[in-house]
Parts: sequence; C-alpha cells; structure tokens
Amino acid sequence: MSDNGISRRRLLGTAGAAGAAGLALGATGVYATASDAGTSASSGAQALTSVGSTAVPFHGKHQAGITTPLQARGHLVAFDLAPGAGRKEAAALLRRWSAAARTMMAGDPFGDADTGVALDAGPSSLTITFGFGRTFFGRTGLNARRPAALDPLPDFSSDHLDARRSNGDLWVQIGADDSLVAFHALRAIQREAGDAARVRWQMNGFNRSPGATAQPMTARNLMGQIDGTGNPKPSEADFDRRIFVPANAAGAEGPAWMAGGSYAVVRRIRMLLDDWEKLPRGEQETVIGRRKSDGAPLTGGSETTELDLDKTGPDGKLVIASNAHARISAPEQNGGAAMLRRPFSYHDGIGEDGTPDAGLLFICWQADPLRGFVPVQRKLDRGDALSPFIRHEASGLFAVPGGARDGEYVGQRLLES
Repeated sequence: MSDNGISRRRLLGTAGAAGAAGLALGATGVYATASDAGTSASSGAQALTSVGSTAVPFHGKHQAGITTPLQARGHLVAFDLAPGAGRKEAAALLRRWSAAARTMMAGDPFGDADTGVALDAGPSSLTITFGFGRTFFGRTGLNARRPAALDPLPDFSSDHLDARRSNGDLWVQIGADDSLVAFHALRAIQREAGDAARVRWQMNGFNRSPGATAQPMTARNLMGQIDGTGNPKPSEADFDRRIFVPANAAGAEGPAWMAGGSYAVVRRIRMLLDDWEKLPRGEQETVIGRRKSDGAPLTGGSETTELDLDKTGPDGKLVIASNAHARISAPEQNGGAAMLRRPFSYHDGIGEDGTPDAGLLFICWQADPLRGFVPVQRKLDRGDALSPFIRHEASGLFAVPGGARDGEYVGQRLLES
C-alpha cells in the first residue's frame, strides 16, 4: 500500500474512470467526491466509500478475522494436503498463502496473474485467517507438537454430520465487506494451493452490510433473532484469557507455538425455517428467552440487561423457561464457559420440496474448546428448546496460531522450529 493509504488496486481500478468522470487526486492524496467533481452517482465513478477503504492489518499478535467486526461476506474452505506432501510442502504453502493474504488485505492486486475481479475495490475489511486440523500434524510428521486441545470433539445426539463437509488438514476463513473482494481472495487462495493441497469442502456465508442500520447493532440470524448478545467483549479483563492462548501456555492450551492463537469450532447448522416460521412470535421468544424486537431478556430491560434467571411470572413459572436457549447457553449456567461467536448466515438454494437449505455457519473462538464450546454444547444437547428447529450437519475443529510477525508467515513457528 502506498504511503498516502491508497492501494495500487484502487489506483488501477479508478484511473480510467477518474479521467472520464472528472475525479482528481489532489496534493493531499485523497479523492474528490463525486459531487466535488461534478458527477452524480448514476453517471460514473465516485470516491471509494469508508466501507471499501477500510483495511485490516495482516501482521499482529493475533490473526485477523477473530475480533474483526463481522463482515458482509464470508467463505470457509478446508484443504487436505495432497498425497506425498509433507512438512516442506506445507511450509511453502503457508508462505505463499501468507504473502497472498498480506497483499490482498492491503488492497493490492496479487501478482502478475491477478484475475482483476477486485480491481476497482479497496481492501473492504478483507481478512484471511489460517488454521490447522488434527490430521495436519500426522501428515507433516508433527504429531509431537499437536495440541491436546485438538482432540476430537465428543459426539452429540443432535449431530447429523456429513464427513465430506467436516474437518480437514487446513482451514481458511475469508471475510470482506464486498462480495467480489471476498471471491477474489478465495480464488487466489485456491490457486496458490497448487499441487500441495486439494479442496476438501467450501461454504459461503453472509451478514448484514455495514451501514445498513441506523446505528451499529448486533447481527440477526435467519430466524430473525439478534445473535451474539452474550459474546465476551475485548474490554473485559478476562477476554484474552478466555479467547487466546497465553504466551506461557501449558497443558491443553499449549504448545508454545500457539501463543496468541485461538481454537475455532466450525459447525454448519441448518435452520428448519418452515417449522420455525409457523411458530407465533411469542412462542419463538419463549424458545429463545429474549424478545425478537430488540434482543432484550423476557425478564425486561434492554439487549445488554443481564438475564434474571430466577424471576417468575404471576403464574409462578419461570419467565425465562428452564429449557430456553438463552438460559442454557448462559456462561453462569455453564461454569463460566465462554466463547466468541462470529458466524455467517448461509443459503444454498431451495429443495424440490420447497425447503430452504439455509442456516448458520457457526464459528466460535476460545482458548480451549474443552472449556468453551464443549460444555455449552453438551448442555444444549440435553434439552435446548431450539433443538427441534436446527440440525448440525458439518463440524470442524482447528488450531489457529497467533499472528505472523513482520517478515514471518502464519504457522512458521510450528513448521520451522
């Protein structure tokens, strides 16, 4: 990226249009707006919006795409190393992938073979996040460095898992606020895999576009519910301890190469929307334990008001039912277990019977899945009122190492130490 913050991709993509539409690059290094240049939105190019111009750094203590605000478009893709590929090939692959991520996240074209799909766009908050599955370590001769936290997740009675769309040696999460920018990154990552790895599965997701609401607010899922209210906040004193592996990691959280990293549980959860939408709103709210309009607990207050789990109504019954989703998943009901949920919704078409194949690409982050996802899901599995309306169809668990330092590639401390 150039010193004035304007990416090469943005310059290349707007150069021709700027001449025709009268846009000018002044001495300050910022584009004049369309109105300044005497153009209209319908007549040609405009200055890049704040949504498109936002860039997320590639280098840092943690990988991008974990605490980054939700993006409008996402792609999840898992790879298996090709037969015969080992540690050497994996290191070269992560080096190529990291170079691609660093370049594209800055808003620049990637190499001479860049497809040009995102040529007119800015960085658009692009993030590319890399993780390792349990099987990666055996294929690369690194079993001695495999974290205990990557032990297989337990079976849950509500699972209907498709092995072909689960797990994988390597996992990549791509997010952006522009669909073309996200697709461009997906194609580059697939292309750079070369002969070293093959796609195992790939899923596409979306969220509300930034700026679509009058003020920032928690996202809604395809059931219309505000989803993510109870997420731990970076401002909380114990946030890092719950979400990221500490530098002096030991035991289930280790080993040391995972310092600053996190564990991602990925679940494709199909929502049985035809059944859900037959429920009156009041019954939907009883299932969740929160008002649909604003996400507030049924016990009153606003979205951020604490649940009053002991409150009873005039009939003597709990206001938030004993099997309500909000009650069962609350940290105080699970020994303080916490995870950072950062999902995408998905819609993969409509079946011949008219049933939508839609739901949630659930992604949660935690320092240790055995203390985050697993205890909460076990409890939900035993009696969540939401269970009849969802189906877990795919699953994966991935170790996501800390961010790459300047001059490093992601995973270098594992592959070269």
